[in-house]
Amino acid sequence: MASAAPIGKALEEATCSICLEYLTVPVTIDCGHNFCQACITQYCEQRKPESGTQFPCPECRALFQKGNFRPNRQLANIVESIKPLRLQPEKAQNENLCETHKEKLQLFCKEDGKAIYVVPIEEVAQSYKVKLQEALGPLRQALEEALELTSKEQKKYMNWQDKVENRRRSITREFKKLHQLLSEEEQLLLRRLAEEERESLQRLQHNITKLSEQSAALISLITEMEEKRQQQAAELLQGVKSTLIRSEHVTLQPPEAISPALKNGYKICLDMREMLARFTLGVTLDPDTAHPNLVLSQDRKRVIRKTKRQNLPNNPERFDPCVFVLGAEGFTGGRHYWEVEVGDKTGWTLGICKESVSRKSPDHLLPKNGYWTMCLRDGEYEALTFPATPLHVGIKPSQVGIFLDYKAGEVSFYNVTDRSHLFTFTDTFFGTVRPFFSPCANAGGKNAAPLIICSVPAQARGNPGP
Repeated sequence: MASAAPIGKALEEATCSICLEYLTVPVTIDCGHNFCQACITQYCEQRKPESGTQFPCPECRALFQKGNFRPNRQLANIVESIKPLRLQPEKAQNENLCETHKEKLQLFCKEDGKAIYVVPIEEVAQSYKVKLQEALGPLRQALEEALELTSKEQKKYMNWQDKVENRRRSITREFKKLHQLLSEEEQLLLRRLAEEERESLQRLQHNITKLSEQSAALISLITEMEEKRQQQAAELLQGVKSTLIRSEHVTLQPPEAISPALKNGYKICLDMREMLARFTLGVTLDPDTAHPNLVLSQDRKRVIRKTKRQNLPNNPERFDPCVFVLGAEGFTGGRHYWEVEVGDKTGWTLGICKESVSRKSPDHLLPKNGYWTMCLRDGEYEALTFPATPLHVGIKPSQVGIFLDYKAGEVSFYNVTDRSHLFTFTDTFFGTVRPFFSPCANAGGKNAAPLIICSVPAQARGNPGP
């Protein structure tokens, strides 16, 4: 029959491949296959692991971690909806009599007012078979759409859990830096995230439940109509009108649209900036390291790139041919924070580097070469890892904050404009590291603005900490 494929697929998804029965307390393993919790647990106990505590999936042989089972509640709902299809008892074979004639239904009676009009039963049965066939098409289509929508909602559900978990890790990592001062702020953001997680996942679960219920109802109605099509004429005519009327009123309710993006408001609050300001350092630029095309201000707080090369001593400290300049201050420990105004520049690179980096032989700006930097280039913000990590910036920063925690091995970047965290490098530092600056190419005057080391306002510094 034409509907066998979608129905068979639904029954197959509801069956455990170990016990070949309906799934009981279904769980999902790492590769995505589903089993009864008891079956997969017993399977692990009865065979030796192939690698450590990992076992091969009974279906695809992919390795999974013993005990790393995720409950699949939506699949459990579908199983409960499908179970009655196999357990439904056969209808009793009653001898059906015409209420008017009190005889076996070898003729079909139609009432027209008070008069009785009878026609051959086979003729009427054939007419209804045609109507049943016509009604089945839309129902099968609706079932396929419902199953497809259910699958999509399940994927959304899993994606939401992943997004929330990633965001939770980011928030937790940032708050660990100064947990004493920001514990209340951390808990507030985590509560908001948990509330949005709960609300969004409940709405997605509601969508899945509704679609599962609709799928089960469609399966039941399709099964009923398929069975009725195979009945003898007399039996078929019992309740066929009711069946057709129900099929005409079936309307698939689409799931509620839910945005795939998390709400704004999970940025690390820079009142974080007030915390970081306690470690503000008066960074200045080191003229002995500046490339000959870089011009420093008299107070050594700003650097601009010129097209004309200056006649400067080719001392060992000077970067050439790389158009870089370092901060005059070197760090071998402690926590240090500074801010740089980037304004409307279209290209720049900021961060820290080892004092021992080569000044004359260009190296890629990577942590393995002693550079921990982020940049703006070609309209995109990136952390210069390998490969580069794209940074999703909501509001373009006009100022960038850089926080070095030498002992913890962290270099963090912040968007001072909207007070959000941009990226954190984690590494182990040895020897002296120094602030790093590059205003990048002039770009025909489009990127001619200077980089400026800012003075953090006194009101942002708060009370000095211990």
